[in-house]
Amino acid sequence: MPPTDNHGSFLTRISIRRNQVVSMDINHEQELEEIESFQKHVSDRFTQLLPPIAGAGEETTVVGIDTPEPLLSIDWFRKLLDAYLCCESEFKAVLIIGRDATHFSKPPLDRLLPEHLDRTVKALDICNAITHGIELIRHWQRLAQIAVEALQQRPIVEGHVRRAKRALNTLLTSMTVNDKEINHHPGKSAERMWSISRRGGGGVPPAVNHNRTTIGKPRSFSYCFSKSWSASKQIQAMSNNLVVPRGGEPTGLAQPVYIMSSVLVVVMWTLVAAVPCQDRAGLGGHFQVPRHVGSGWAHPMIGLQEKVGEEWKKKGAGAAAGAGLLAEIQVTESIAQKLVEFTEGFEFPVGAEKADEVGAQVVELAEMCRRMEVGLGPLQLQVRELFHRMVRSRAEILAVMEQVGKITTSVPY
Repeated sequence: MPPTDNHGSFLTRISIRRNQVVSMDINHEQELEEIESFQKHVSDRFTQLLPPIAGAGEETTVVGIDTPEPLLSIDWFRKLLDAYLCCESEFKAVLIIGRDATHFSKPPLDRLLPEHLDRTVKALDICNAITHGIELIRHWQRLAQIAVEALQQRPIVEGHVRRAKRALNTLLTSMTVNDKEINHHPGKSAERMWSISRRGGGGVPPAVNHNRTTIGKPRSFSYCFSKSWSASKQIQAMSNNLVVPRGGEPTGLAQPVYIMSSVLVVVMWTLVAAVPCQDRAGLGGHFQVPRHVGSGWAHPMIGLQEKVGEEWKKKGAGAAAGAGLLAEIQVTESIAQKLVEFTEGFEFPVGAEKADEVGAQVVELAEMCRRMEVGLGPLQLQVRELFHRMVRSRAEILAVMEQVGKITTSVPY
């Protein structure tokens, strides 16, 4: 048997091992840097969404950066969705690009990723509900516009007031109808709410004819969901198994998966609180970012939840059945109630002082109509983009998991 160079073979193996260790160290350091950068970007983007705050008797301390948009306004929600889409892109890059796909089949990712993908499925349902809710708000905007145009006439006569009163009463009734009541009393819903007709391929409610004195009866937009579907329960289901990763997890990728799941739930929770959706009872207590999370990304998320929670408490029990917390809708509802009081006590001719007061309210309502007219379309497009982005990202992650061929937890398709 010919002699073998065992010494040379041994040195070769040692050299290969050393190169592998160095490569693993570099990859691990790079992974940690990417995860830290991702956390920082999440923190920065959500910090910018927080409004400025001031302590009692102290100088104003600006927590947010460049935030002219009022909290929960249409423009603010557009920034919120932009922040989510940016975070989602970075998350996918951290999770997939340059990663060893076999990590996906090892604990804890073999459990965390399927759970995250399941949350995205539930988020898709919420996006559909939000899209229909925006259509309902557009209908409210049209009713408010009818009242604005009627009360802008000079002099204000009884015919203008009657027309405005009908539009405002229909608006306020639609804002306060409980979706559960609609489902249990279908006869009432035909008279009190409105529906989004899909005939002719359109999902937009028919335009209001401003030349007619009869205002169409609104109906429920919730027919596209089952009676048992609940936006509140959907949020609760998304947050049930959302647990902070342990410090000794085998892979650092568990942290960005947890962060992205938290961001997803917070964004969906905020949208449901603001836009009319079916059954929002108890929404305020269904999800809270854990305060013991030490990372900086959690602080602005907690601050955001606290601010939205405060608005929810101010709204009270009516928030679950009413119009939601969208700023423009809150102002519209408040002005509509004042103008209804004016129409109910109307006497011709209107005094100069009362005319000025009503005129100022009409101007403010007209501004809310303008904001909704300008902002709701782009907001709805962003919600659709969010929907399609989640579908694509979910498919890409599933494709990587299927390459490994070792999915241990069932994933709903």
